[in-house]
Amino acid sequence: MGEPLLRAENLVKYFPVYQRGILMRKKIGDVHALDGMSFKVERGETLGLVGESGCGKTTTGKVVLDLEVRDSGKVYFEGQEVHETLTNGTREERQKMRRSMQMVFQNPYGSLDPRMTIFDIISEPFVIHGHVPKKDWEDRVYSLLKQVGLEEYHAERYPHEFSGGQRQRISIARALATEPKFIVADEPVSSLDVSIRAQILNLLQQLQREMGISFLYISHDLSSVRQVSQHVAVMYLGKMFEYAPVDEIFDKPLNPYTIALLSAVPIPDPTRQMKRIILPGDVPSPVNPPSGCRFHPRCPYATELCKKSEPELRELRPGHLVACHYAEKFL
Repeated sequence: MGEPLLRAENLVKYFPVYQRGILMRKKIGDVHALDGMSFKVERGETLGLVGESGCGKTTTGKVVLDLEVRDSGKVYFEGQEVHETLTNGTREERQKMRRSMQMVFQNPYGSLDPRMTIFDIISEPFVIHGHVPKKDWEDRVYSLLKQVGLEEYHAERYPHEFSGGQRQRISIARALATEPKFIVADEPVSSLDVSIRAQILNLLQQLQREMGISFLYISHDLSSVRQVSQHVAVMYLGKMFEYAPVDEIFDKPLNPYTIALLSAVPIPDPTRQMKRIILPGDVPSPVNPPSGCRFHPRCPYATELCKKSEPELRELRPGHLVACHYAEKFL
């Protein structure tokens, strides 16, 4: 295959933690949100990014889009370094990159301005980027509403007049208004009913087939990840623990953390008995992550080696990367 649409290399992002004093505040540490994340997204594919809450999934999406400035690392989109282009590129280069990379936020109730009509919300990108003539705004807004399963008359309403699923459709329509090639979908169905989730996931797949859009699909719902993704990346405390094609991750996981995650996925078959793995303890603090493998305090296979040495991300099967000293025992 040729150059991937998006490539992230060794992303690092720390958030400082301060202690307030009487006159001033003192820095006491850093939250290790991202600590060396690397991955790629091919053209027309969806990469599912999974992991427990607080592991750095949303930060990854924001850093990729340069909504959060990374501490180190590189992100290349269509061969161009994203931060360099958005900082030092010409106005045309910056606008082109911003139009090509969009985000659907997790909370449809908080990501839409309650004072704006749906027409104003969807047409705002036309005002900012100027890529659609004003005489065509109405037709374009109506076309986008139909594309996401809404009606023309919805354009004159306000966000509070819609359900959660409808608001998420509006968020998707707004993202599509710039004709993007890549969308970060951050937990787009987490707050929706099960039936509405299926509709939104089917919509994302339909848009990918029709428009060739690539997605970074962030979720802790592993069932939806399997439905929409071609590759899956598993995160834990800011680190990549496993990366593989979706069927390999679900059928032949090689990392104990991935195995534990998958054991919690409900299976709609009463004849099959799944042994759920209950991990001991809580997720360690990202301010002071454990030495060696970050999963070793909760891992049933951990040894002294795991406590002292951090495992490298290595390829055990073609296209299947895993960070575990003892991954061979799961082959």
